[in-house]
Formats: sequence, C-alpha cells, structure tokens
Amino acid sequence: MSANATLPRKDLFDLPEGVIYLDGNSLGPLPRAVPAHLAEVVTAQWGGHLIKGWNEDDWMGQPGRVGDLVARLIGAPPGSVMMGDTLSIKVYQALSAALAMRPDRRVVLSDNGNFPTDLYIADGLLRHLDRGHELRVVDPEAVEGAITEEVAAVMITQVDYRSGRMHEMERITKAAHRAGAVMIWDLAHSAGAVPVDLAGSGCEFAVGCTYKYLNGGPGAPAFIYIRPDLAGEAQPALAGWMGHDAPFAFDLDYRPAPGIERMRVGTPPVLQMSALEAAMSVWEGIDMADLRAASVALSERFIAGVEAACPDLRLASPRDPSSRGSQVSFAFDHGYAAMQALIARGVIGDFRAPDIMRFGFTPLYLDADDIDRAVGVLAEVMDKRLWDHPEYRRANRVT
Repeated sequence: MSANATLPRKDLFDLPEGVIYLDGNSLGPLPRAVPAHLAEVVTAQWGGHLIKGWNEDDWMGQPGRVGDLVARLIGAPPGSVMMGDTLSIKVYQALSAALAMRPDRRVVLSDNGNFPTDLYIADGLLRHLDRGHELRVVDPEAVEGAITEEVAAVMITQVDYRSGRMHEMERITKAAHRAGAVMIWDLAHSAGAVPVDLAGSGCEFAVGCTYKYLNGGPGAPAFIYIRPDLAGEAQPALAGWMGHDAPFAFDLDYRPAPGIERMRVGTPPVLQMSALEAAMSVWEGIDMADLRAASVALSERFIAGVEAACPDLRLASPRDPSSRGSQVSFAFDHGYAAMQALIARGVIGDFRAPDIMRFGFTPLYLDADDIDRAVGVLAEVMDKRLWDHPEYRRANRVT
C-alpha cells in the first residue's frame, strides 16, 4: 500500500462527532470534498454558465467520465461502464438485452438471497414480454446446479444484502457460460467493498448502485457494465434520447449509439452525478486488495467481540470471511428494537426483516478502536435490556 493510501482516511469524511457509523453498506457518509464541489457546480456552472454547462463543463460527458472512475474499482476496462438512472432501470436494461441474446430460451435464474427489486424487475419484464418466460428462484447454494440449457440469463447479486453471503463470481460465471447462458451480476454490495474482476470473470453484464460503499449520496446514480466485445451488439429495450447515435440530429427513428453509450436513457442527473464525482476522490491511491484485508480484520474483530459479550445474538453471516462481503449480520428476535437502542447511543447500523441486525465495515473511515467501542455499546444494550422500551419498538418507515 502506498503511503498516501494509508487506511483509514477519516479526515476525508464529514461524520458527526461521537458517531460510529456501521451503515455504509446502506448509505455511505458525506465525503468532505462534496459540498464545495456541489456549490461550485450549482453556482458557477448552473448559475453562471446556464445551458452552456452542457458543453463548457462537459455535463454531457459526465456519465462516461464518472463511469471510468467506478470501473477501476470493479475490474472493468475504461469505456465499459456507464452511469445514469437508477439501479432498477439498469437491471431492466441488462436483463432485457440478455434475453434478446438468447431468444430461444425461456428461463431467468436467480436466488432467494437476491435483493427483491431485481426479482420484481425480472417478473415485470417477463410478464410484459408474455412469451412464456419463467423466473426460477432457488436457494443460493443451489444456483450452480440449477444452471441448465433452459436458462437464458443468470441474474445474481454477488453479496447478499441480509447476510453478506458472497457468491464466487468466476465459478458461477463459468457455469453459466458452459450452459450457454448470459451472466448478469448485481454489484450493489460489492462495488467499493470487495475486489471485483469483471473483465477476468468474462461476464456479459453487471449493474450496481453508488450510494452505499461509493458514498455518492442518497439517490446517487447507478451504473451498468457491458463486456466490451458485446457493447456494439446489445439491444437496449429502453431506447432513450441520450442513447441515440446522434441525439441532436433529432431523428424520429432510434439508432443506438456505438458501445456503452447506447445504455444511456434519460438526461443525466448532473447534481447527483457531480456529488458522486467528487466523492470518488476518496478512492485515490486505494488498492482494493488492501481495503479488503482491512475490512476482514475489522469484521473478524467485531464478530469475536460480539460473540464474547452478547450471547443472545446469533451470527447470521458466513463465518468464513472469504465467503462474505464487507458486512456482518446477527440475528435476534428483538433485533429492530435493539438496533434502535444502539442508534440512540451513537452506533449506527440497520435492521432487515425478520430479525437481522446488520453492520457494515468500511476501512476508509473505521478503525479497530471504533469496532471495540461499538461492541461495548452493543453489550450494554443487550446486558441491560435497553432495547426493551416502547420507544424502540415503534417501527419507522425506513428500517
């Protein structure tokens, strides 16, 4: 690791005093570079340049420029990642393009550890196509064995959002390709958390969001990757103006842009993307292997501490760190209330139904002392039953 990449780099983040933030796997904290950059974009670019900003400030090129910043962290070559829209839209784009590549097959395979949105999008798309497709959902452990020659596309989230269980990307991709299926990876809980080698895996598509480990802020734009040799062939089902070969020719007939540009749909969210572009500066000099080693050390320390001090909590994540992402989950019947009590005392994680207390480990701004203090607060919450109060049982809209 280079000297300028020493972890953690807490000075690059604006975290509230006294808070231990273990929820970067859901929403990353604010990088200090973002407010000033956003103010400049709003005041000097939007305010001062008005519509000229599309050219003078290269707003038009921003989705590809920021895509290259993300590409470095997910093992993708420059020019293969495009930013914009939401993760749901990018899932739709990838899956619809994959099905067009295998028109004689009728099965989309996923697993029940996938994030529900991906399954909703798949179900809606297949019903809309009305061609007899089936969304086949199996247990995570059964995915590889379920990849048969019926399968058009395998659509898997690499890291399970509840338990942190991590699929073996290269192995499952090879299994998909042996069966002639198209491989789609959702990297929502991988990008910025674990080393990813999209190019090495050979997968056709990948998608992901940027408001978690990439710290792009609430509503930050999503990304889509297409394997470079396929980028000129993929047919976008959402054929938007920005994905046209010559948008300012205003042709009435759609003609897809060459390469990854064709996966653009609507007008890029310039302010949100500018926040993400500034946030990506925290990754300068960071090697993902170094980050991963630090993440494993922190999560192992947390597991050991919690299991020693909180016998009522049950580890719900894989014990082998090579089989989980950068989060640790514990199960507890009163997990929601316990998490609210913990948050009230300055240790922020989150809850996933029915009983999962979820904690994310981001070595960019967490160190061993943070982990020890978090374990101490959690032990106090459990030992003294501090969670057993009506105020902590009232369910908020967002858990």
